[in-house]
Amino acid sequence: MNSTRPSRARSVTLDPAKPGAPPHLQAVPCAFFLDVDGTLLPLSAHPREVHVPSPLLEILKSLRDRSFGALALVSGRSLAALDACFTPERFALAGQHGAERRDAAGELHVDCAHTGALGEIRPLVLELASGIPGSFIEDKKLSIAIHIRDAPGALAGLHERLAEVLCAYPALGLLKGKAVLEIRARLAEKGRALRAFLEETPFRGRLPVCLGDDVTDESAFETVNRAGGVSIKVGAGLSCARFRLTSPAKAVSWLARQTRTQDGS
Repeated sequence: MNSTRPSRARSVTLDPAKPGAPPHLQAVPCAFFLDVDGTLLPLSAHPREVHVPSPLLEILKSLRDRSFGALALVSGRSLAALDACFTPERFALAGQHGAERRDAAGELHVDCAHTGALGEIRPLVLELASGIPGSFIEDKKLSIAIHIRDAPGALAGLHERLAEVLCAYPALGLLKGKAVLEIRARLAEKGRALRAFLEETPFRGRLPVCLGDDVTDESAFETVNRAGGVSIKVGAGLSCARFRLTSPAKAVSWLARQTRTQDGS
């Protein structure tokens, strides 16, 4: 892989004839930050049921190589879960909404300051969640996700109860996503992870491009917007993203087109 990097990002010319559609990034040196579930892949009934098809893996490999390594997956999943999904490839990653991160050089950055508080409330969280029919708990060690895809009506009540519990733990925050509640470090957010990546090789100096589908991606969109980059909401819903694609299939198709134009020059 060629190690040449541009010194700074170029501007993007937007197409006023296609409001809401992402721009074509021909010959623009970009840094790609991609959510996984609901963005690259449709949401599944259970995170373990997700399968990454070979064509998608090839698109990501090509996009990474043609952008000289400036591609990272930014997800609520753990690094271990992401690696298992995308094996045998090893991408730069931000997992658990940024609580753990592996940079392009392979160095790990892990925020453990909140794990003591998380350990204290873990038994209560597990007890509260276990009483909800159709729910399942994903304990990722640095965060705890409670998925309620089969019982969405229970989300509001559980959110209220957990918010009360967390009042006594200022290091922890409660994140509400699509049919999921997640307890994690209050400072863990995708926008913070993106800012860290953008200070590092090979992301530095490139135009940031971020795709996501959920409220958990909004801080990443805000970071990209401040940098003058391309933020893309996948699916319906209010968002601060500047552009929109209607589905993961459309998102993957758009990324495939970028692999034919990213040459790093």
